[in-house]
Amino acid sequence: MSLTLDLVASTTRVIEDAGPSPGAVYMTDEDYDAAISNVLAHALPNDVWLFGYGSLLWKPACEFSESRIATVRGWHRAFCYRVARFRGTRDKPGLMLALDRGGRCKGMIFKLPPDQVSASLNALFRREMMVKPAVNVPRWMTAETDEGPIRALGMVVNNQSPHYSGKLPLEEAADILASAAGHWGSCAEYLRETVHRLEELGIHDESLWQLQALVAERLQSTHRSENSN
Repeated sequence: MSLTLDLVASTTRVIEDAGPSPGAVYMTDEDYDAAISNVLAHALPNDVWLFGYGSLLWKPACEFSESRIATVRGWHRAFCYRVARFRGTRDKPGLMLALDRGGRCKGMIFKLPPDQVSASLNALFRREMMVKPAVNVPRWMTAETDEGPIRALGMVVNNQSPHYSGKLPLEEAADILASAAGHWGSCAEYLRETVHRLEELGIHDESLWQLQALVAERLQSTHRSENSN
């Protein structure tokens, strides 16, 4: 990988959490309870699987009892929504991954322990869905595995959200990912961790591979410029 740990380290800086953006409406406990109930109403008893395509691969939101490589069709991973908090700021928003419509996506499915399903979904939803309307929304989908198809829950982007960026040119996305950071860390770190984990799993995402190279070029250029001054 061109995007090395040293380059990612150069993006590390202390950023205080500025808190909710003005006008942001956050989900309540009741909202999370309703979302979980709605999902479980369409779930198979004791057989709930999550589809992971990004940070769930390297930073799980909950425990799981089994995992398998899987592919979902009709969706692809993309940096397609902006964040002004967490891995971005109001003056320099970042970009985050989501499942957007079209194509296919190879990732992993994770089986939730039957006695922890509600608690696991609560942890996941609180991480993935914060504001209303939610940028990421849960959706049941068919995951293809070597052992056959499995119904799994994936988080897909809400393209009606004001934070949805749509399809950005790789060069524009790389500019944002190379420079944005928040109190959770930098977008460059998020990108590297995801690509690194995908490669460990034997999953080569050509778009993300190109992105990590472009981000590395920008960080190297910044480093050379700083050293020449």
